[in-house]
Amino acid sequence: MPDSARSRSRPQIRQLPPETVNRIAAGEVIERPAAVVKELVENALDAGAEHIQVRIEQGGLGRILVEDDGCGLSAAEMPLALQRHATSKLVPGPDGQVDLLNIHTMGFRGEALPSIASVSRLTLASRAADGHAAELVVSAGQMEGPRPVAFTGRGLTGTRIEVRDLFHATPARLKFMKSERAETMAVSDVVKRLAMSRPDVGFTLESNGRSVLRAAPMGTEPAERLARLGAIMGRDFRDNAVEIDAEREGVRLSGFAGLPTLNRGNGQMQFLFVNGRPVKDRMLTGVLRAAYQDFLARDRHPLAALFVDLDPEFVDVNVHPAKTEVRFRDPANVRGLLIGALRHALAAAGHRASTTVAGQALGKVTSEPVNASIFQASTLWADRSVPSRPPLAGPGVSSMSGPDWRPADSAPTARVEAPAPPSPADDFPLGVARAQLHETYVVAQTRDGIVIVDQHAAHERLVYEKMKGQMREHGVRRQALLIPDIVDLGEDDAARLLARTDELLELGLEIEPFGGGSVCVRATPALFGEMDVPGLLQDLCDDLAEYEEGLALSERFEEVMGNMACRSSVRAGRRLTAEEMNALLRQMEATPYSGQCNHGRPTYVELKLADIERLFGRR
Repeated sequence: MPDSARSRSRPQIRQLPPETVNRIAAGEVIERPAAVVKELVENALDAGAEHIQVRIEQGGLGRILVEDDGCGLSAAEMPLALQRHATSKLVPGPDGQVDLLNIHTMGFRGEALPSIASVSRLTLASRAADGHAAELVVSAGQMEGPRPVAFTGRGLTGTRIEVRDLFHATPARLKFMKSERAETMAVSDVVKRLAMSRPDVGFTLESNGRSVLRAAPMGTEPAERLARLGAIMGRDFRDNAVEIDAEREGVRLSGFAGLPTLNRGNGQMQFLFVNGRPVKDRMLTGVLRAAYQDFLARDRHPLAALFVDLDPEFVDVNVHPAKTEVRFRDPANVRGLLIGALRHALAAAGHRASTTVAGQALGKVTSEPVNASIFQASTLWADRSVPSRPPLAGPGVSSMSGPDWRPADSAPTARVEAPAPPSPADDFPLGVARAQLHETYVVAQTRDGIVIVDQHAAHERLVYEKMKGQMREHGVRRQALLIPDIVDLGEDDAARLLARTDELLELGLEIEPFGGGSVCVRATPALFGEMDVPGLLQDLCDDLAEYEEGLALSERFEEVMGNMACRSSVRAGRRLTAEEMNALLRQMEATPYSGQCNHGRPTYVELKLADIERLFGRR
């Protein structure tokens, strides 16, 4: 051994001071003001609060105040609540042991209050059922009190916690804080997520004296939960969400998901709650992508708020110090339940498209000046007394009318009517066809408005769904490779892929192990023709690693069948007869998902009569 190494002093093991330990814990749990708000509000929920008020200043760095009407703390409990790993949420069993998997509360780590107090100036005031209010003050880990105080809470019991000058004891942390606006938005996001999870609790959030959120307490029935979600996620979600309610093998899934035509450019409006706890789980991203893959382009994202409830023993909520991640004992069961329930709910929605489609259409119409001269409706009317003329056949409109209908001689072509159909428009959700515009759009009359259908997009969806049904009925045909393809993936990726051998075989991809992290591909789906097999396998491995779902193969099927459906569907520019147009409408009504094309665009726009009257100033 060299003399320099022999002379080097051996490092000594030391016990860290309590305040240093608390600051280290604070670094794990309290990373920004939003984390403080999350911990304090979750404590209020565990205390049985019915109303929770949150006030912040300077994004929470200056001041955070959380007040609730929960069960409160006694003066004797206050000092203990500021000790590390002290909690009322874990009760030892008969053998004196605590079951850390049987968690029924929002939190239990017992680190939040001492961690917060170690990096701020904290004031804790509370009143328990004995009616005696007390206050305790902690500044940079130094405790004063408890002492009697006047407590003017909402209820007979409750707690008020004020946090000032967050991170003043660790100024280096302040350098990593974002702008006041960004920190305020993070706090707002935390409170809104908790408010979504508990519609039975009232929430108030104020920032610098300005109201950000006011949510009155309501019930937990689906309609009331949707009302709370709509108040936070927006009215469009409330009006265009389908209910989710399913259960399998002890796991219950509830909540709401938006129609495919209601989508966003990112996944910020996707929320997952596990046993009432807001969590961020990458599995949700894969689940929603798999469930909506037939309806949305890859750069568009659906809206959803999903609630998973299961026995606490089957989910680990202590994976992350901030309790924002969970780990399921049987993730495949949860994933299968989510995908199946979402697809079933979307199928049940049938041809329904979101109401935002009509709003966007009206917005585009009213955003441009309208030349009133083209709306000479008073000069265009049906005159049965005039001898018949050939049906209208100009390039703009193809007539659905019979030979006894004609436009006025000098009138511009602005409306074409058909004689009364055998069945009234009231009988059909999408109405009865009246005209075809530019050999591309079918115009139908409903009971209280009109429907405009993109004939190519609508028929493309119908053909696509028919092809999927035939594939499900007859299975996926495989084409054997003359020379098996050996693909080197690496040990981990090959193991992930080979674990799904049976599932991939059902989709026409036949693989087997070849050793050394390689797989042998013996057959591929005949539908694909010649393809990049190594590229497909690598995409599958990436999806399995990130989402635990083999999305690449399904998306490849979607792409091929979508192209085939596009080629075999009714083209824009083809003139349709009245029977063909009405047949198209009836097929749309009977076909799931027919309200949107494969990329999430609407196949039809519905305008209510009231909307049209407002467009013309009649309302």
